[in-house]
Formats: sequence, structure tokens, C-alpha cells
Amino acid sequence: MKHKKLSRREREKLRQRQEMLAAALELFSEKGYHNVSMHEIAEKAEFAVGTLYKFFRNKEDLYKSLIAEQADRFHEALTRAIEEADDEIEKLRNYVKAKREVFAANISVIRLYFAETGGASFSVKAGLDKEIRERYEQFLRTLASVFESGIKRKRFRKIAEPYQLAVALDSLCNAFLLLWLEAPDDRPFPEDPDVILNILFKGLVDT
Repeated sequence: MKHKKLSRREREKLRQRQEMLAAALELFSEKGYHNVSMHEIAEKAEFAVGTLYKFFRNKEDLYKSLIAEQADRFHEALTRAIEEADDEIEKLRNYVKAKREVFAANISVIRLYFAETGGASFSVKAGLDKEIRERYEQFLRTLASVFESGIKRKRFRKIAEPYQLAVALDSLCNAFLLLWLEAPDDRPFPEDPDVILNILFKGLVDT
């Protein structure tokens, strides 16, 4: 699909928006969502506060835009990683490695989401949860298709439905990522994807 080329004005607006979001992320990460004002964000981004309001209705809208854009980037990166290989096992290895890389590169956003969403207003949390659930569901279907293909081609035994296997693998990765988030030095995410994959591939029982 061919993308329409942006005009110089459109590129400038996009650049301004990204600068505002970057400034907001830095301030939210440093001081917490509730302790930052739109005036502070505008000052940090070196824009007039009126310009900031041309892009975002209020702080809630800005925060939701920040998290939603990051969620889009995460899912695009993970989907791309899966599509790069032909073999199903390599697709899963690529997925685990990409999950680690995306997490490491965006740790400030992830910390912010976990720290602030629980304390954000109901309207923020409800809107974010719905959007992120939809993106997550779409990605799980993509991951499930890898297991479905592997089962059809006899690469995997059908020990569960493809969607259940996708949920199981993603949940395993998320558990390792949360441990890493809590104790980055003591419990780092494995660099070798097979450390996680072998929990599914080989299991615990010695047969």
C-alpha cells in the first residue's frame, strides 16, 4: 500500500506533536502524571500553551495519545518480527527477542503506564484499556496464526488451541518482563529466547 507523501506543513505539525509527547513523557516519568500541568509540558517542549491545546484537548487526551501511540509501535514491531521468518519456530524466537528489545527501548513509557494508569481518572483508564485491549487482541490473533500454521505443518503437536498457545507464550514473556522491571539486575529477561520457549517446547516432565 502506497502512503501519501506528507506536505511540509504536515511534517512540521507531526514534528511538533512528537516534541510535545516527548516532553510530556519526560515530565510524567520524572514527576508523575498528576503532578504535571499542561503549562509545564508546553514550557518543556518550548511551545506556547495555546499551541499545545491545538493538538490535545487536555492532559488526559495527551496522556492517552502518548500511551496509545506507544502501544501501536509495540504491536507493529512485534508483528514485523513475526513476519520476518518463514519457519514457525524462528517466528516465535523473533517474537521473544523483539519483545525484549521493545521493552528495553521503551522502559520509561512502560513504567509510566504501570505506575499511573491505576491512579488515573476512570475516563482515562477506561479509554486506554479499551484501545489497548483491542490492539492486544489483534496481536494475539497474529501470534495464534503462527501456532496454527505450525500445527498444520506438523512442527508443533496440538496440545491446545492456537489462540490458547498464543496467550500462554505471551503471558510467559510478560511474567519475565515484569520480573525484569522489578529487579533489572537480579532477574534480567533472558537473552536466549529458547530459555522461555523451552518451557512450552520441552516442558517440565521428563518423558
